Amino acid sequence: VLSGIVGAFLGQGLDAFSAAKYAVYIHGLAGDIAAKDKTQLGLISSDIINRIPDAVKRCS
Repeated sequence: VLSGIVGAFLGQGLDAFSAAKYAVYIHGLAGDIAAKDKTQLGLISSDIINRIPDAVKRCS
């Protein structure tokens, strides 16, 4: 999931450091949002993927 977010930012023209920095933040925030719906032990990657739009909205 994280590498996909990094790749998406790189594809939008961000430099590697900025892409990694923003991707880590979005990934973590999406995980935090997903964890509110489920326990952290029950999270799977698709739970985080489904919450990426929510994380991006919170950052805008």
